[in-house]
Amino acid sequence: MAFSKEDTLSKVVTIIAEKLSIPETNVTSDVTFKDLGADSLDIVEIIMNFEETFGIEIKDEDAEQIKTVGQAVELIHSSRTK
Repeated sequence: MAFSKEDTLSKVVTIIAEKLSIPETNVTSDVTFKDLGADSLDIVEIIMNFEETFGIEIKDEDAEQIKTVGQAVELIHSSRTK
């Protein structure tokens, strides 16, 4: 089954918005987690939520590279489509 990047983005946006209790409209591809007010614990929990939701494993070194929502989408999307 093929996943679209839009589908990945939409789920990522929902996860982040729910976790940080912010409107989904604030979560865009080029915004950083820091801009959204996420601290390191929030980010860890968000990454764990991504892994659970998408059925993937995100390595710690990959997770550390994720600064923006768009980077998270790219990483998740490439993992999902394997």
